[in-house]
Amino acid sequence: MGTNSQSTTGMETEDNVLAPAQFSDDTAVCIVSVKGLKENWQKWSNEHQEYQKHNPFSHDTRPSVVVPQRGQDDYGRPLQGSMTEQRGKDAHTHISREVQELCEVIRNIGEPRDKDRVRVVTVEFGKLFERYVTISNKLVGILLRARKQRLVEFEGEMLWQGQDDHVVITLLQ
Repeated sequence: MGTNSQSTTGMETEDNVLAPAQFSDDTAVCIVSVKGLKENWQKWSNEHQEYQKHNPFSHDTRPSVVVPQRGQDDYGRPLQGSMTEQRGKDAHTHISREVQELCEVIRNIGEPRDKDRVRVVTVEFGKLFERYVTISNKLVGILLRARKQRLVEFEGEMLWQGQDDHVVITLLQ
């Protein structure tokens, strides 16, 4: 018999040397090709390098990824078509629904009044809190979002239960 590269069967070549590998229970022997191991490792390496090109935390150079610079329209926004963009859109839709639901609750429990010759609906924070707490535990955050969208108006930066129960919230639309 010869060496591994000079097999008597003629089926094994220098690139395709078969190496026996034993299982942990020593009951079976598995034949593994060195060439196959090399190809699998190279495939994994190529896939990993490609992944690192898109990984924002990698120190590898990423020539295929164009990073927007400050001042550009898409700066600070997720890539179009990405899962992050979709999650952001879903969150925006959910919050918008909660803001609309809050406005509806204010319309239902509030009192109509005239303010600057315009008919508006007002409610005290304490009354709104008692009613809305059964709907959502995020009342103050939703109120801040509604104020940012100019749907409601109230005094102060933040509303606190108990302390601000008599602050009047005005529904503008």
